[in-house]
This record gives sequence, C-alpha cells and structure tokens, in this order.
Amino acid sequence: MSGSAHEDTFAAENLPPQALWPDRRFTLPELQYPDRVNAVSELLDGHLARGHGQAPCLIGQDGQVWSYAETAKAVNRIANVLTGTLGLKPGNRVLLRAPNSPLLAAIYLAILKAGGIVVATMPMLRARELAYILAKARISLAFCASGLVDDLARARDLEPGPVRIVDMGAELSALMASASDAFKACDTAAEDICLIGFTSGTTGEPKATMHAHRDLLAICDSYGRHVLKAAASDRFIGSPPLAFTFGLGGLVLFPLRAGAATILLERASPDDLLGAMVALKPTICFTAPTAYRAILGKMQPGAAASLRICVSAGEALPLATFEAWKAATGISIQDGIGATEMLHIFISATVEAVRPGATGKAVPGFEAKVIDQQGRDLPPGSIGRLAVRGPTGCRYMADSRQSVYVQDGWNITGDTYLMDEDGYFWYQARSDDMIISAGYNIAGPEVEASLLSHPAVGECGVIGVADEERGMIVKAFIVLREGHAPGEAMVKLLQDHVKADIAAYKYPRAIAFVSSLPRTETGKLQRFQLRSMANAGQPGPSRSAS
Repeated sequence: MSGSAHEDTFAAENLPPQALWPDRRFTLPELQYPDRVNAVSELLDGHLARGHGQAPCLIGQDGQVWSYAETAKAVNRIANVLTGTLGLKPGNRVLLRAPNSPLLAAIYLAILKAGGIVVATMPMLRARELAYILAKARISLAFCASGLVDDLARARDLEPGPVRIVDMGAELSALMASASDAFKACDTAAEDICLIGFTSGTTGEPKATMHAHRDLLAICDSYGRHVLKAAASDRFIGSPPLAFTFGLGGLVLFPLRAGAATILLERASPDDLLGAMVALKPTICFTAPTAYRAILGKMQPGAAASLRICVSAGEALPLATFEAWKAATGISIQDGIGATEMLHIFISATVEAVRPGATGKAVPGFEAKVIDQQGRDLPPGSIGRLAVRGPTGCRYMADSRQSVYVQDGWNITGDTYLMDEDGYFWYQARSDDMIISAGYNIAGPEVEASLLSHPAVGECGVIGVADEERGMIVKAFIVLREGHAPGEAMVKLLQDHVKADIAAYKYPRAIAFVSSLPRTETGKLQRFQLRSMANAGQPGPSRSAS
C-alpha cells in the first residue's frame, strides 16, 4: 500500500483483490479527506485545539465523568504503553475483550492513534470462538477485563503463536502510571486499515471486515452529520457493545465527532438502560428493537423525559414497537439498516422525515436500489435484493465470500426490500429468510410484527419449515408475556389475530412456545438456530393447521 504507515503489512496483504472491491464514492464535500489522516486526531485531539478540553467526554456507569482533556491524556498514556513497553508497531492487530466502559473506549482510541488495528470482541465469546479470531487476525497482543481472562487464556492455548494478554485492571494501571500523557499520533494514511470487525454470526461462521481511518470519519460525516444531527450538548447512551460497529459508531464515533458526551454502560440490559436513563439523563439512545420493547413494559412516566432522539438498528423495527414507543414518549424511533461490512447505517431518516414502518431513505453520501436476481434495477414497488454503495464498503479479510457480497461495484447486503415512489425503503426479510408457501412469498418479519402487536406476545421469531403439501409453512417461536399461558387456545388466538391483521395466507400454521429466543450478543435473532430447533423437532408444544 503506497504511503502506508504500517510496518506490519498483514492487513494490506489480506485485503481482497482490488477488482473485487466495491465502488466507493465520496460525493459530499465533507467526505474529501486528505491522503494522510489519523481518525483520533480528528475525533479527540481537534477538540482540545478548539478549547473544548473541559467538556464532558466519557461517562461511566457510576456517573464518573472524563473530560475531553482527561480522555486525551489517558489515550496518550496507553498509546505510549503500546509503543513502548508492549512494542506495538503500526499495522499490528490488538484484540479487545471487555464490556463497554470509558477505559475500553480509551484503549480503542489509543490503538488507532498509535497506528495499530483494533480487533474488538464480544465479551460473551468463549475460548473456541476467540481462538478462531486470534488465528484469523494473527493476534499477538490483547487487552482483557480482569474477569474475562480465563476464556482468552484458553483460546491462546488452542492456537500456536504467542499472545500477550494485558489485564485491564491493576496491570494496565501500573503500566500507565509511569507513561507520559503526551503522544504524537501515528502519521497514518487515510486508507490504512485501523479496524477489523467480525460479523456477529447470525448465519454461522463470522467474516472479518476491514475498515480504514477514512471510513471511521465517513460514517460520522454522512449518517452522523446529515441524519443524526447531534450537538455538543448531547449525551449518548445505548446497549450495543463497542465490538459491534453499531455500538462503535453510536457510542464513540458520533458523540466524539460532535464534541458530545457518551455514557458507556458495562451492564446494559433493558433494566440497566432504563436506570441509567433516569439517573444520567441521556438525550440520544442507540439500542435494538427488543430493548425498546422490554423498556416499555417497565418504564414509569417521565423516565425517558431527557431523550430527544432514539435510534434502532440491528434488526427490523416492528411497527407495533414504533407506535408503542411513540405513544409512551412522544419520540419517533429512527430506524436504520447498516452492516458490519458497511461499518454503520446507510438507510435511515431524520426524525422529521420518519415514515412509520419504513426503514428510511439512502443516507446522504450513499446510494441504494432494489435489484433482481440478475442484478437488473427494479422499478419502485418491486420486491428484490438491496444494493448499496457509498464512501464505505465491504472488504473481507482473506475470504472467498467477497465476490458474493460485492457485485458490479455494489454491496449486496443480503436483505430483501421494496422501494416506494418517494424513495423510502421498506424491509421485507433477509434474502434467505423469504418463506415460499403454496406459491406465496411471505416475509417472516411481517408475520413477527403482526404477532408482536398482540398483548400476549413478548418476543417472537418466524421461519419457514418444510411441508409436503405447501413446500413450506410459516412457523412461529413465541415467548409469551407474564400472565399468559401456552396451549391450544393461545395458538388459535394468535393465529386468528394474524389472519385478521394481515393477509390470511401469512398466518403461522405452526406455533412453538419457548422461554427465550436464540440471539447474538448484539440482539440479532439467529434464525438458523430456530431452523436447527425446528429440524430437530424442538421445542414444543406446536400445532399445525391446514
């Protein structure tokens, strides 16, 4: 890579062939970055130069506030530890394993500032899953929360090659104590890779996606600037881990780009999120539809009074959840679709332009369209595959699936959409989740949305299962709310509800009541696990109807 600051060239050597890259476009003036840029110089150091150093930056679960100046000093100390004691060279990959916290964010920023490449992992991953990442990304250095070291140590033992594990407790504190709080950012090229994000595994083996310093700024200056429109006075909060790029953007990049503060919760269940809303008064929330729905059932009047913007992504936002949240808070949730491959959200709408039930329009700086199986553009009103391009795009690390995701310069996200005459995109299903039953195309998420509008249903997941007569039938896995009992009467009640709500042929001909649904740590429903459960004949009870 010409002009790269990387001494370790692993990342450049494992990018896909350039002929397989997406067509990246920088159509907005604010996306015209210099050839050399370090994202942390823009996101953090620039605020100090503009006299913003005393403003709040990072806030912990306990309410402790780090100012921008304090954050910068911590980042610089860690960067000096990285390049000094730990021997980091630009281009080295560094694994992170910890729940969200101000310290985790500071380590993340320090790695970027020092020219390293962050490989952040979900705290719930176990040794076998971690070993795959250690091997795939050739990790030799890792930072780990004290209580999470055991699985990482076991993962290290499963893979050849030394991995230095730094405990983020007393060990890191001791290393930082003697480090200088001054550090000059590595002179990275805008195209130097700084992040390897592993997909969340909704369809099996995760893929490694590669993003550069330019990409981190691009999502701030497209979605962040034109759709979110945060101000320096905002306080962000949310549940997604920083290892999930939805969390990285929503809880670190967007607030820092705006000079705002961000609340980083180590524990971010709906109960924790609701408690922090009351105690810490955030104004912008990033979380998944399931969390909004769970909070609704526990929220006291005025609990969310400080909020002005609520963002949902990770899975489709059911209309019932949108309407219930709007009724309770007066806020229209801003839905969005993004992808680890694209780094963040590329279709959404400003709060004034939200159209209930629609995901939104292409984010400024991005283009989106609906295509058929041959890649031909489809007219408005047609259902087909979603194709996107813009300033970011898919670059898988050493993975033959690159040619599946990128076709003719467009990113093919794997989602089925309809675009209306006004340019709004309406989610139908994941492309491999469309259910074809007796010749009808049925979108599982539409059936899920209908079921979720019934007061007895807490959560649900819908898949297609094989059927001799119809080819496939719709099967729903349902978690009932407290006070509602499973059984034949409930099955009929819910089937009749769906028949009355949407076209009758879409109703679930089989229903299974379960205690929980299989989800990734980011909250995405794992439909492939539901298929495995269905194929194994588990769980029950279920009922089929003709």
